[in-house]
Amino acid sequence: MRCAATASIARRTWRPSQCTRAIRLAHDQATSKQPQPSSRTTHFGFQTVAEEAKESLVRNVFDSVAGSYDLMNDAMSLGVHRLWKDDLVSQLNPGSKRPLRCIDVAGGTGDIALRILDFARERYADRESSVDVVDINGEMLKAGLKRFKKTMYHNTPQISFHEANAQALPEGQFPPDTYDLYTIAFGIRNCTSIPDVLTEAHRVLKPGGTFACLEFSKVNNPLFNAVYDQYSFSMIPLIGTILAGDRASYQYLVESIRRFPAQPDFAQMIADAGFATGGSFEGKGGAWRDLWGGIAAIHTGVKV
Repeated sequence: MRCAATASIARRTWRPSQCTRAIRLAHDQATSKQPQPSSRTTHFGFQTVAEEAKESLVRNVFDSVAGSYDLMNDAMSLGVHRLWKDDLVSQLNPGSKRPLRCIDVAGGTGDIALRILDFARERYADRESSVDVVDINGEMLKAGLKRFKKTMYHNTPQISFHEANAQALPEGQFPPDTYDLYTIAFGIRNCTSIPDVLTEAHRVLKPGGTFACLEFSKVNNPLFNAVYDQYSFSMIPLIGTILAGDRASYQYLVESIRRFPAQPDFAQMIADAGFATGGSFEGKGGAWRDLWGGIAAIHTGVKV
């Protein structure tokens, strides 16, 4: 899911209404000046684009795929993303010690938030943990609201939805030292500035709070990597064409995975943001854990 650098965006807080069937939107308009065009560039898949252009490009991708987001992840991971998300939440073990205040960033469709709340309730009878779902894309948030309307958490303080930029969370809504747990799944690679996202994550977490990122990563085995590359670049865009009529968005998503830093490099970025991580290696005691040979990885850090 989605974020890109901009100094000022319109931010909305989304909450299910108890009084009307319509979705009510509370608007927090940004008042800072719009950024001036710069000569700095970044990547959009394999393309090089101006930094200020990437946000709208990424937004267009996720406006396009919002209605078929789970299908998109099924194509990207052969359906295994559901197991990886379960694995992430199980590793975090929410509710085991006390109710948690959580923020799930780039989490518009609500699938990680729902897993967190279900896990805490089913394992530990915890009905006090809460999740603030944050996404820069309104269409993704609409998908999340629709999902939660079918659950027991609808119209409760346990869930809320906010439209905001992960790189510049508004301090009025997201004060420093607020959250016990920050999660971001399959979203950070779409951001213009990963360091800015990590800096904001560190700011909003309480001391001792946990940062956890699930993201597509680098496959370690050369033979497996060759097979996965062949599948990714030939089959995934084709699947996007057949099932969603949108080859370009799926092509971008494949390319964005290849541009994401390798596991040791991303682990170093997390440490540079001020988090305590494990050693610069994979597995027990390490800064990350590979899933399916590195197709995806879970990175964690603790705010100290």
